[in-house]
Amino acid sequence: HVRNAKPNFVLMMVDDLGIGDVGCYGNNTIRTPNIDRLASEGVKLTQHIAAAPLCTPSRAAFMTGRYALRSGRVQVLLFLGGSGGLPTSEITFAKRLQQQGYTTGLVGKWHLGVNCEHRGDHCHHPNQHGFSYFYGLPFTLFNDCLPGHGSDILVCVRVCGLLDVSLWLLVALFCLSILATAVWYVPFKLLPTWNCIIMRNQDVIEQPMTVETLPQRLLGEAQNFIKRNVDRPFLLFFSLAHVHTPLFKTPAFAGKSRHGCYGDNIEEVDWIIGKVTETVDSLGLANNTLMYFTSDHGGHLEDANSVMGQTGGWNSIYKGGKAMGGWEGGIRVPGIFRWPGRLAAGREVDEPTSLMDLYPTLKYLAKDTQPDRHLDGYNLMPLLEGKVERSDHEFMFHYCGIYLNAVRWHPPGDSIFKVHFFTPNFSPPGAGGCYDTKVCLCHGAHVTHHHPPLLYDIFHDPSESRPLTPDTEPRYAEILEQTAKAVERHQSTLTNKQVSDNKILWRPWLQPCCGTFPFCGCKEDTLHV
Repeated sequence: HVRNAKPNFVLMMVDDLGIGDVGCYGNNTIRTPNIDRLASEGVKLTQHIAAAPLCTPSRAAFMTGRYALRSGRVQVLLFLGGSGGLPTSEITFAKRLQQQGYTTGLVGKWHLGVNCEHRGDHCHHPNQHGFSYFYGLPFTLFNDCLPGHGSDILVCVRVCGLLDVSLWLLVALFCLSILATAVWYVPFKLLPTWNCIIMRNQDVIEQPMTVETLPQRLLGEAQNFIKRNVDRPFLLFFSLAHVHTPLFKTPAFAGKSRHGCYGDNIEEVDWIIGKVTETVDSLGLANNTLMYFTSDHGGHLEDANSVMGQTGGWNSIYKGGKAMGGWEGGIRVPGIFRWPGRLAAGREVDEPTSLMDLYPTLKYLAKDTQPDRHLDGYNLMPLLEGKVERSDHEFMFHYCGIYLNAVRWHPPGDSIFKVHFFTPNFSPPGAGGCYDTKVCLCHGAHVTHHHPPLLYDIFHDPSESRPLTPDTEPRYAEILEQTAKAVERHQSTLTNKQVSDNKILWRPWLQPCCGTFPFCGCKEDTLHV
């Protein structure tokens, strides 16, 4: 077939993967040969940073090239039947590429909302945000989707701060919940029906979903999308359901790794990445396809249980993890780009880069020169091709929920300074995470504010274990002054800070459903898989 003038893009994002879980990032006990091969044939970023340590805001920033706060979308979505999501005013890289003649597909997890005002308006749906094809989870995979695995919903409620509300509101919610119980059967009891569904474009095709066969179905859909579009420029965003809990127990991988069920899941992820790469290569598309591998944020350290042991990821030498604001373990993620013939094999880039850089990079490669909004990401190609030595990210801002938590500054020279304005309180005291609550919170008594801020040089102290003082760092005062000015400049560009708590609550009239609500239920015909 004729080579496309425009390159193809295959973006692969794992859910909750720790940077320490992958061989080429230092893990020597879990086997990830296919991911490691992508790195050896391409460029590996060692300081690749998520814009947030939680799914929804991180993915919103990834899609738009902008901090999530700019679109007012910072919370984790609790219910597929809520009205929250990526605002219709936001522009994703998929929408930009669609306008450049690309066929765009999303296979897997979305978690950025579906409906606004009534069931079927699909205002937040991937199809409305530039993806011409969608197959997968409009919500996310979570423990409620598999009987006997407990519930994630209370953890999410804590993250959203809904437990820290006044007494009268609790009374009102209690009365409302009695009404909801009578009318809607306890929304929480039927969570698998409400949240654990599969859609193809705008149709619900499975409710609740069969978790066991999900990995094979998602892989098959990703491969078929590539095969269908072999003769025209395409973008595929393959957003894996792994390794968010509940973990899969696929027979071919069960018990094969040295790290229990979690290790088995990482090795299954690696096999899936290998299959997608094989599809690209076997169709002769390798030299015209930019492949990208990453995670939406760091591993969830507190995710563990007495039966399966550790079910969350490992973040290597970095402190903290998922939901822990600006600590490095929650935001430093794998970043691998492979493009034979265009990117030199085996290169490493140690400069600060961001998941938000994908948007301007894809725009540049698709030759999209139309004016745009304020972007927080930068085109990565000069850095990936070795045409420049330094990243355009002089400052990066790290959020914990809606609160600015930390700032990274890369002045001339090797040093990369990070200033923490507050840090989450770990529990129990002395632990490396918030094990009492299962997740760290960003406000009130859950954090400690630092005056002056905590300061680290993460080039010389990547594990953030030795705070700098005026005695140990000659530039101490200058660093605090420069970061304060950068924060002021950054905050002056934020116009949309409107975030509504009620958008995340369940609204029966917004609930996607196959059948007649509330009697929703269907199974996908999987004979073709």
